[in-house]
Amino acid sequence: MKTNLITREGYEKLTKELNFLWREDRPEVTKKVTWAASLGDRSENADYQYNKKRLREIDRRVRYLRKRLDQVKVVDYSPQQEGKVFFGAWVEIENDDGDTKSFRIVGPDEIYGGVKDYVSIDSPMARALLKKEVDDEFTVRTPEGDKEWFVNAIRYTP
Repeated sequence: MKTNLITREGYEKLTKELNFLWREDRPEVTKKVTWAASLGDRSENADYQYNKKRLREIDRRVRYLRKRLDQVKVVDYSPQQEGKVFFGAWVEIENDDGDTKSFRIVGPDEIYGGVKDYVSIDSPMARALLKKEVDDEFTVRTPEGDKEWFVNAIRYTP
């Protein structure tokens, strides 16, 4: 099950993607489809077939984004969160071997698109981290067994 939370930055990014697809990309692809269709035989016209497929992909993504943007709840930073790990926090953790990781806890819609330092709120790591404070120890259950981690730092600005 997906959590319906999203950061302000994530919401703006999805809205920007929706606007680009609907206002810029789709009209351009529609022109290409119309042009390719005017050439005649559509069964062997690669331009027509490719752009028609691209148009279906755009429409599918637009439908998804419109539906998803209506479902999500934007969570903004609140000063009451300070000192504890909540949604939107940047967290630095360390294990007994000295390995450190730094990431931000965000909604499931934000972890894709080449962002390496984001972790979904639905992940076992994020669930184990919620409400922890600096210097707290916590355990994350993994397929290889339980792993112990320590919270080194928490911040709510990048």
